[in-house]
Amino acid sequence: MLPGTRRALLRRIAVGQAEGRTPSLVGAVVRDGRMVWFGSRSMIDGHAPDADTQYRIGSITKTFTAVLVMRLRDEGLLELSDPLARHLPEVPGLPGLAAVPDTATRGLTVGQLLTHTSGLASETPPPWWERTPGELRPELTDLLGPTPVKHPPGRRYHYSNPGFALLGALVERKRGVPWAEALAAEVLGPLGLTRTTYLPQAPAAGGFAVHPWADVMRPEAVQDTGRMAPAGQLWSTAQDMARWAGFLAAGHPDVLSAATLAEMRTPAAPPPDAADPDSGYGLGLQLTLHGGRPLAGHTGSLPGFLATVWVSVADGVGALAMANSTSGPSVGAIAADLLAITADAEPGLPAPWRPAGSLDPALLDLAGPWYWGTHAHSLHVDAGGGLTLAPLSGRGRGARFRAEADGTWTGLEGYYAGETLRPVRRADGSVGHLDLGSFVFTRVPYDPSAPLPGGPGPVPDSGPGPAPGFGPVNWPVR
Repeated sequence: MLPGTRRALLRRIAVGQAEGRTPSLVGAVVRDGRMVWFGSRSMIDGHAPDADTQYRIGSITKTFTAVLVMRLRDEGLLELSDPLARHLPEVPGLPGLAAVPDTATRGLTVGQLLTHTSGLASETPPPWWERTPGELRPELTDLLGPTPVKHPPGRRYHYSNPGFALLGALVERKRGVPWAEALAAEVLGPLGLTRTTYLPQAPAAGGFAVHPWADVMRPEAVQDTGRMAPAGQLWSTAQDMARWAGFLAAGHPDVLSAATLAEMRTPAAPPPDAADPDSGYGLGLQLTLHGGRPLAGHTGSLPGFLATVWVSVADGVGALAMANSTSGPSVGAIAADLLAITADAEPGLPAPWRPAGSLDPALLDLAGPWYWGTHAHSLHVDAGGGLTLAPLSGRGRGARFRAEADGTWTGLEGYYAGETLRPVRRADGSVGHLDLGSFVFTRVPYDPSAPLPGGPGPVPDSGPGPAPGFGPVNWPVR
């Protein structure tokens, strides 16, 4: 990295540590899956933590749990629309759930737990789970109070730590091993995250509470959260979190595909607070905008520690920040700033354009201009055989499309996400029109040979000449 960029990154860490009054603060930047910068500041001169020092990462743990659940989905062992009770049949009998309308109970799904739209309570019944031993809550029934459903499932975003504990129990039920064992075997091992652990392993930072009105501090106790572990238990290092950031952006063939990670980064729940309209939630991932730049990742906090990891897929850059203080530094903003400093000062180079090695000639029949009524669009065929539809002028609906085995294409984004694009061919094999979710696209505006429902009225009879219509022969109408 350029010296000026490194200096700006280090200054952001230094300001964050000083203004946040935290014993130590570490930060790192990831580019194309590789850590390219690391920096740290400490209250002890000459003893700043290195990239192998563990910090507790709190709710970043939820991203690991979400990956385990999505692996089950991709293997066909469950669907996100499945009621949780299908896999954890004891859940409908939990205290309080019996009093909830049956339709609401049936609506509590795996996907709603991942997106915090299940309506479950934010926290467990007292005492506060983050500051007490997990053995106080040995059973799933101990995680939810007498009225665990605070909102009708699917109705609104409501962050739920017990919801992710239930997802951890779901993983255990489907895999037949404890959550931590499944995590180590299926995620940590394949990704080489050897310093991401259930309990701290030296070297590890101690957690502290800094007095809000005086420059003194005291140590925070470390608790094993037990059944709540899938919501916030893990410890990790800057080096491992950098690898995790790279994975969240690109996936890994032995863990989760890039397509599934992209699905997880897609907004699935609205902003949780009108005061923060730039935030949202995907499938186990927090989403935000920072200076107009979309970021995905997660924040985390547990007594004594704060942590955040963000990735910008468009920039190919990720960043993280971790501190050993219960409150003080805004590590979410710090990590986002580290990412922005790098992406703005040293923007990445686009991959070189290369032509397709070979392309089905039938695909070229689809390329070029198409009209939805009178609205002109372009359809571009990329080197991989995918399609991109875009309006030629003004605002309008566009999308990328993925090829399917049956000769159709599936929309990947926007209004057409999940919709089917189907070329309709004439008797001679040429493409007559495109059917996109019942919308008809034609080569000329209002092609009279296409099955256009409605459309313009007939051309007034002006005597001898071309037959009435709205095609290229008799356009325009006078």
